[in-house]
Amino acid sequence: MTPRRRHVRVAIGRRLLDVGDLRFEDDGTRQVSAFHYASSWLERAGAFALAPDLPLVEGPHVRSGRRGATRSALPGPISDATPDSWGRGLIERDLGRPPNELEFLLSASDETRQGALRFIDESGTPQYRDWPPVPRRNDLARLLALARAYETGPAMGAGQLRELAGHAGSLGGARPKSDFDDNGTLAIAKFTSDRDTRPVERVEVATLNLARAAGLHAAEARLEIPEAQRPVAIIRRFDRGEGGRVPYLSAQSFLGRDEAEGGFYTDMLDALAAHGADPVRQTEELHNRLMFTMLVSNNDDHLKNHGFLHRTGGLWVLAPAFDINPQPERHRMLATGISEEFGRAASIEAAIEAAPYFDLTEDRACANLRRMLDVIAQQWSVRCRAAGMSSREIAAYRPAFDHEETRRAERLVAMKMAVTTQASRPLLAPNDQVDEKRTASSGTSEP
Repeated sequence: MTPRRRHVRVAIGRRLLDVGDLRFEDDGTRQVSAFHYASSWLERAGAFALAPDLPLVEGPHVRSGRRGATRSALPGPISDATPDSWGRGLIERDLGRPPNELEFLLSASDETRQGALRFIDESGTPQYRDWPPVPRRNDLARLLALARAYETGPAMGAGQLRELAGHAGSLGGARPKSDFDDNGTLAIAKFTSDRDTRPVERVEVATLNLARAAGLHAAEARLEIPEAQRPVAIIRRFDRGEGGRVPYLSAQSFLGRDEAEGGFYTDMLDALAAHGADPVRQTEELHNRLMFTMLVSNNDDHLKNHGFLHRTGGLWVLAPAFDINPQPERHRMLATGISEEFGRAASIEAAIEAAPYFDLTEDRACANLRRMLDVIAQQWSVRCRAAGMSSREIAAYRPAFDHEETRRAERLVAMKMAVTTQASRPLLAPNDQVDEKRTASSGTSEP
């Protein structure tokens, strides 16, 4: 096969500031890219590295991927702008052939691609396929029907497929979803899958709102068509703001890992220490997310489901928590481990012991744990009911929110409080000790 080569310019934000260029080659077996920063970007005041493993030197920064592991063919921040399995399936079916990584990237809508990077031709025009406008609320029922038709079989017209691919081809994750214009704010509409045996959208909205109530910085979420059998979860996009597009990195890209590698929460800590804005607050937030993940039996905390937003001067902060998916039958293992020392076991005791890694005292970590335990115990079923879940569905989810690790956490907090109370009791003054002895020797008899 003759290698296919292509060259695109990489820009950023609404002003299309020139960041660099990307050269891509696909020989059918191996895909390779080389990224160079533009000299104008390197000389620009306020320029920042697109990722910690893409330092501000001209380059080239070379990446490659072979068949079966092609996601590593693009630099992390550029790969983060490509779709995941749901969007990829739509684009591949629409094109009628397997695209390479650059084709996946350029098939996604420029308006809705994740993050702030944009990809332009020599004339300065953004490169993307000509998709329909971002759907609004009155389009949701049609989109839901299109997603269902796509899932249930091949009998879908080319126009319908193209419409769905245009609205969903830029998105990550495996579940059916679409971009959504939420009164001028970009959001994601998540649909119920035909394969679902549980109310996945309802419980995700309930859990994200529970996380916010427990003090976590979590994505804003609500339900549309909540009374329907197939409600739609609306999750606000956090890579868009009043100032436009916000640079975004998945934790996988922040750590410079490829799709086959895992990691630990302490890896994110190390990266935040070197590249984070307000690292003290960020590390406490990360530790709280670790404990919350255990308390709600989330089984989806892999590195693509943690993210970072650029603030200024090459410094990053945690993106709001997202894709928190409680599993009633989940095994007690984390997708992202605590640390090499503590491993991947979903152990609250290990999380508290690891608190010093996060620059937290165990007392502070236990105080945060107690707050989350109280909120979860008081609100989880209330929020599930508010999301339209039936009593039977709530009962089925109880093991996700109320389980043996909950009991261990409660005992741990009680023990810590008892020790703290004992340590804080004032010592008796010498005169008080004498008075106590006199009282004891006199007994209870009247004078």
